[in-house]
Amino acid sequence: MMTVAFFLEEPSAQEMLEQILPKIFPKDVTTRFVRFRGKQDLEKNLVKKIKGWQVPNTKFVILRDQDSGDCIRIKTELINLCHKAGKSDVLVRIACRELESFYLGDLYAIENAFELKNLSKKQNTRKFRDPDRLGNPSKELLRLTQHKYQKVKGSRAISRYLNLKSNRSKSFNHLISGLKRIVEL
Repeated sequence: MMTVAFFLEEPSAQEMLEQILPKIFPKDVTTRFVRFRGKQDLEKNLVKKIKGWQVPNTKFVILRDQDSGDCIRIKTELINLCHKAGKSDVLVRIACRELESFYLGDLYAIENAFELKNLSKKQNTRKFRDPDRLGNPSKELLRLTQHKYQKVKGSRAISRYLNLKSNRSKSFNHLISGLKRIVEL
């Protein structure tokens, strides 16, 4: 039996993963979540958490927001921390700008989660064609939902409807393909 341990910057990421993982992982894969109090806490305690992990046959996944940082530098630093912990096969994924970019990549999911009308028609507009380029996805999501979106509850609601095959967020698609590879190994 395989365990996949997720190291997450925030609770809303766990809410999203809990909704989509059953669509990706076979039933015999166990998932565990370690939530940190922000990205600094994650980076500060990651080596200790990985070194202290006692569950055999575990694959590790780290999911962190890019925010205003350099994506390549962030990913490299996280990989280096994993190497310090003695792990070289960790899946590191960065949500371009914020986790909310994943949701803006599927306006149909937002439309359904918040019972909005005609929102999905905006998906092919220039603004939403590549949601990873938006400067402030969480602010955009608040605007689109008329301030109904809240991080944790909103993540749970939207993620139920996310289409794993046609999301416009490239960083979301990289996460999904990486997760699929883990269970194929």
